[in-house]
Order: sequence, then C-alpha cells, then structure tokens
Amino acid sequence: MEFDEISIEWLGHDCFRLKAGGKTVYIDPFEIPETEKADLILVTHEHYDHCSPKDIGKISSGKTIIVCNSVTAKKLGERKIITIEEGEEKEVEGIKIRAVPAYNTNKPFHPRGLGVGFVLRLGGKTLYHAGDTDFIPEMKNLKEKIDIALLPVSGTYVMNAEEAARAAEAIKPGTAIPMHY
Repeated sequence: MEFDEISIEWLGHDCFRLKAGGKTVYIDPFEIPETEKADLILVTHEHYDHCSPKDIGKISSGKTIIVCNSVTAKKLGERKIITIEEGEEKEVEGIKIRAVPAYNTNKPFHPRGLGVGFVLRLGGKTLYHAGDTDFIPEMKNLKEKIDIALLPVSGTYVMNAEEAARAAEAIKPGTAIPMHY
C-alpha cells in the first residue's frame, strides 16, 4: 500500500516492511524470506513470533540498527541495538520513535512491561504499531495524530476484531490496518 511518501507492506503476522525517504524499516520480522536489508528493525517484544533472531539475521547488514526494549534485547545477542522503554522517545536514522504501552488487560500472555508498541514518524506520516495488546486505556490518549494504525485482531492472545474496531474509533487514524491474524 502506498500512502503519499510511505510504502507499507504486510509480510504476515505482525510483520511490516515500511519504506520512505530512502530508509527500509521492518517491524517484528517473523517467517519472512531473505529479502532486502533493513536500515532499522523494530521489535515489540521477546516472543518467538515477534523476536526471531533467524529472521532478523535474514534482513540485517552491518549497518542495521535494532530498536527494542531491554527485555527483548537480551534475546538478540551481539547486534547494534538501541533500547527504548515504554514512554521513551528516540530518534534513530532520522526516524522519531516513541515506545508506548502494549499489554493484556484480561489475559496472562502479555503482562505490562513485557513489550511495547511503537509510534513512529516516517515519510511525513505518523504510524502506530500497537504490538501484542488488548484495547488499553492508553490508546485513547496517544499524543500524536495517528495517520496509520496497525492493530491486532485475532483474539486469544490480543484484542479481537470487535475490540480492535473500538480501538480504531478511539484512536481515529486516517487508516487502520489489521494484523496478527
């Protein structure tokens, strides 16, 4: 999909490849083919289907930077890693990234602190990747105007489609794209 200056390609599960401004960014690479190298990889949490060292290796070069929280960084070994915790904002490769809460409210799979979601500014757009989460109160108070929201919809481990629709109503993005199904 093309959104003005940003290209978004869903690669399955929670994985997206974003391209803008000469940068290639992946979020949560999992079970992807060996493909073009990443400038930046964002990893929401340590679970194998989001933090896959094998898949990260497929798209990494000597210049690739990985952004994740400290819990996840422990699983990645010796790589170029910048840690970011919930509430922090950093600029990496000219891309503004803010880590936001991502957790379950009524299930045990993703306790608060395990992972994060990301709000990033890329290609003139503000994108929100919710990570593995339920519809949480913090979604109603994102400080940025979200152009594109990537929201999990599968239920069981994350919010279901109905809850994701309510999250989209609260966030009011220009476009909502389902994931984690």
